[in-house]
Amino acid sequence: MPHNKLALLRYKTIDQCLRNRFRKWTLEDLIATVSEALYEYEGIDSGVSLRTIQLDIQNMRSDKLGYNAPIVVIDKKYYTYSDKNYSILHRKLSNQDIDRLNDIVQLLGQFKGFNYFEDLEGMIGKLEAKIYQQKSQNTTHIDFEKNEQLRGLHWIGGLLKSIKEEQHLKITYQSFKAHQASVLSVNPYLLKEYRNRWFLLCQKEKAKDVLILALDRIQAVEIDENTSFSPATFDIATFFNDAIGVTKTLEQDAYEVVLKINPKNAPYVLTKPLHPSQKVIETSENYLIVAIQVVLNYELEREILGFGESIEVLSPRMLQRNIKKRLEKAAALYHKDA
Repeated sequence: MPHNKLALLRYKTIDQCLRNRFRKWTLEDLIATVSEALYEYEGIDSGVSLRTIQLDIQNMRSDKLGYNAPIVVIDKKYYTYSDKNYSILHRKLSNQDIDRLNDIVQLLGQFKGFNYFEDLEGMIGKLEAKIYQQKSQNTTHIDFEKNEQLRGLHWIGGLLKSIKEEQHLKITYQSFKAHQASVLSVNPYLLKEYRNRWFLLCQKEKAKDVLILALDRIQAVEIDENTSFSPATFDIATFFNDAIGVTKTLEQDAYEVVLKINPKNAPYVLTKPLHPSQKVIETSENYLIVAIQVVLNYELEREILGFGESIEVLSPRMLQRNIKKRLEKAAALYHKDA
C-alpha cells in the first residue's frame, strides 16, 4: 500500500479511537490500536512507532491536511477530541476541493442522457448537492440514504483487490443462523450492493453452487497462497440480472411474475419499476397489471409484501401461495387478543 494510504489508515484509526469517549486513550493505546489495524487490513506486523503516531496527531491538528482536528490532552496523558461531535470524516471541503469537484461535475455532466453512462447521474447529483451545501453554508436541502450502523465496509478495498488480482481467499464467516464462525476457502468474483448492504459473490473449489456472503458477517479475510484461483464458469456480469436482491443459485430459472396493483400505487410502480424487466400488461382506472422476469426468492416476497393489500400476485401459483401464507400468518398475530 502506498505511504499516503497507510497514513490515511492511521488517521482514520486514530479518529475512531478519539471519537470513542467511553475509553481513555493514551499514546500507548493509540499505538497498539493502529498497529492492530495495519496488521488486520494490510498484513503489516512491524507495528508503528511512537514518533509516527505523534507526527500523525500533529498533522491531524494542523491545517496541512485540512483537518484542524481539536485534539486535546487531558491530565497530561489521555488524548480525545474537545468537540465530541468532531470527526475527520465530517470535515468540510476546502475552496480548492470545491473548485476541483465543480470541474469534475461539469465534465461528468456532459454524459447525462447517454444510456451507457446513466449510472453516473446519481453520483453527479450527489456531488452537485455536496458542492451547493458547502457553498451555501446553510441547512442541507437534500438528505441521502445512509446507515450509520453499517458494518463490514472496511472489507471492500481488500476484497476488490483480491477479485482483480484473482487471489484465492480464506474467509472466516458467521451467518446469522450459525452458532459459530467457520473458515471458507473461496474464489471471489463480485462485490454486490443491495439496500445499503454489501455482499460477496464467490464459490468454493469444485462446488456446484455459489456462495453470497454478507460483508457485515465476515470476521477475517486471508489470502490463500497455497491454492490457485479458479475463474468462474458462469457469466458473473449477468448473474444477478434476473434477481431482486442477492438470493440466487446457479440452477435457478426465472419466472414470469404477474402482479396486479391498485390505482393508488400504480404510479409508484410505473415511475420506479420493481425490476428492469418490468413490462405493462394491462392498465385501467381500477388497476395496473405488470410482469417481471425474476427468480423466486426472499427479497422478491419482501418487496411484494411491502405493498400490503395494494398488490396481488396473479402468477405463478407457487409465489401466490407463499405470499398468501405469509399474509395469513401476519394477520394471525393481530387476532390473538381480538
